[in-house]
Amino acid sequence: MDTSGFLIIGANGQLGTALRAQYPNARAVDSNELDITSAEAVATYDWSGITTILNAAAYTNVDGAESAEGRVAAWKVNATGVRNLAEAALEHDIALVHVSTDYVFDGTNTNHPEDEPFTPLSVYGQSKAAGDVAASLVRKHYVLRTTWVIGEGKNFVRTMLSLGERGIAPTVVADQIGRLSFTDELVRIIDHLLVTGAPYGTYNATNGGEPASWADITREIFTLAGHNLEVTDTTTAEYFAGKEGIAPRPLNSVMDLQKLTDTGFTPSDWRQALADYINKEQQ
Repeated sequence: MDTSGFLIIGANGQLGTALRAQYPNARAVDSNELDITSAEAVATYDWSGITTILNAAAYTNVDGAESAEGRVAAWKVNATGVRNLAEAALEHDIALVHVSTDYVFDGTNTNHPEDEPFTPLSVYGQSKAAGDVAASLVRKHYVLRTTWVIGEGKNFVRTMLSLGERGIAPTVVADQIGRLSFTDELVRIIDHLLVTGAPYGTYNATNGGEPASWADITREIFTLAGHNLEVTDTTTAEYFAGKEGIAPRPLNSVMDLQKLTDTGFTPSDWRQALADYINKEQQ
């Protein structure tokens, strides 16, 4: 597969970094080089030679999006930006790979299929749902719905490892259920879909394995890292009680992976991926 025609948007984020490692011949840009929120900037960009857009750009400050300024920023990047990319993809016959989120659902279902109706609870979720709609208008599109992303940069696993190293026993929410999604697994999924020419459309894209709560994941992190600390369970409501500007979270983020596995892809278990990740962190 010729990857020289790939364009990675959001190249310096967690997923963008992993995509650059996988596709070193790709063109890679961040917001300073291509402002996707500007229709003019996207329309006048040099699209010659580009065959596939890999959009890893997103406004991901879930709580920040609840503020007046954050609401505008979230919609500009997550909705308007995707619309601009979709228009360019349509005009130049380019495939669009766009990364979405479990936040487009309210979390009341225990296993979210790709065709579940949108029920976002937060501004972030609403803006991402709008982006999904825009991306799906491109004839050649893959919309990948992922959850709880872990890669290079600030993330939950590194935060918990830092607490463990300092001997801090945390209180962690136990009523949000899902799976970790490591960026190298997301890249593996993207590469699989592109290489095999899987049918275009929306795919749930996470690691596999038995779902768990954030509290149970923290216990797993401490066990793997050798930290003998107690993790106290709490509820989402209790954890955020009295705090202003907090976005509502879906309590169940388990994504149905059957459509993905039907393409011949076997997701790796998040627990093994977590063990590998922590091993690298401790080297």
